[in-house]
Amino acid sequence: MHLLQAGVDITVIALWLGHESPATTHHYVELDLKMKRECLDKLTTPKTPSKSFRPADRTLRFLQSL
Repeated sequence: MHLLQAGVDITVIALWLGHESPATTHHYVELDLKMKRECLDKLTTPKTPSKSFRPADRTLRFLQSL
């Protein structure tokens, strides 16, 4: 965990530990609060507003008739 926090790539850590694949190393790695905060800080708000699906009245009438 300390190596990951120091910025060492996980593939290097996997090789150093003798893991066959970096996927194996992921089983042993857990994010701490600092790393979670850094991930959240990289997120940006989408520039386009999200739209909810609104079915047409005809579709609703059909569904209600079932």
